[in-house]
Amino acid sequence: MDIRIAAYGVIIHEGRILLSHWNEHGRSGWTLPGGGIEGAEHPVVAARREIFEETGYEASVDRLLGIDTMVVPTSKRHTGAAPLYAMRVIYRASVVGGELRNEVDGSSDEARWFALDEVPRLKRVSLLDIALRLNAAEPADGVPPSVQE
Repeated sequence: MDIRIAAYGVIIHEGRILLSHWNEHGRSGWTLPGGGIEGAEHPVVAARREIFEETGYEASVDRLLGIDTMVVPTSKRHTGAAPLYAMRVIYRASVVGGELRNEVDGSSDEARWFALDEVPRLKRVSLLDIALRLNAAEPADGVPPSVQE
């Protein structure tokens, strides 16, 4: 089994979420900015690097929201002779600098802000829905929902 570890950022500001349009091997969909960890890179460093590469924004990584895993069968992979175990580390992040731009020569072809209520109508990858559920379960002030009253 092949293994891929990736890190992503949920960036929400004033009711809008920053998304990246993944477009590779004839498949596409809106997703979180982020991607594969390189070598011994720490996931936080990878998330910051990938957010910058895909959106043009410098980001702070503010909080771990969760880790999601999935197995992609060999039959669903574009390359590779074995199933892929994918581990996806999901952080809450914030823009701290830079300017919005699209990635060049990468697996994404567009970066854009969307109103949160637009997301359900987008063609999107499952990671986006998973990340939004994790984000909703972890309030920005760090106090679990059952304690906030």
